[in-house]
Amino acid sequence: MSRRTGSRRDLSEDDRILWNQVARTAVPLKGKTLPEEMLDPMVDASAAFHDVLEAAAAAPPPQRPRKSQEHVHTPRTIDQPTRQKLAKGRLPLEARVDLHGMTQGEAHALLLGFLHRAHAMGIRHVLVITGKGSSLGSEGVLRKAVPAWFATPSFRPLVGGYEFAARHHGGAGALYVRLRRQSDVSSR
Repeated sequence: MSRRTGSRRDLSEDDRILWNQVARTAVPLKGKTLPEEMLDPMVDASAAFHDVLEAAAAAPPPQRPRKSQEHVHTPRTIDQPTRQKLAKGRLPLEARVDLHGMTQGEAHALLLGFLHRAHAMGIRHVLVITGKGSSLGSEGVLRKAVPAWFATPSFRPLVGGYEFAARHHGGAGALYVRLRRQSDVSSR
């Protein structure tokens, strides 16, 4: 028993015209021929329909919107189970770096060198201590700058994700950083 609920006779006039056009452009499989009953001899596409098809074919494809220069790729956050294991000490923090009291230039150079060495050693999780920077009413220059650095081309091949640390590791003044595997970097 056929599962079709309708037949070609139930098609509207527009649908029959469209089906005829599609059926005429179909290429049969090798060794097969297109059955004559596939083409409806009662329907002949009008010149207007041909004009619409030709206009659609001649129209340039829609262009994808360009990414803005301001769009910056940010590393993903560390997944919740991994963050919890780091916070509870079940997953070791294999190295740490303290950026307290440094200028942005000093901190950037030290952090980049530290992450390169850690990555070369195959380390996966490190602790980066930025400090909260709440003295003299400031909001913490390094606390804001370090996550922004992770989105730059020099850090992107190294950093797979980051998340603020648990309170006993420094809370909002420290970051858990997951480094990419060496195979991830070589395939890019």
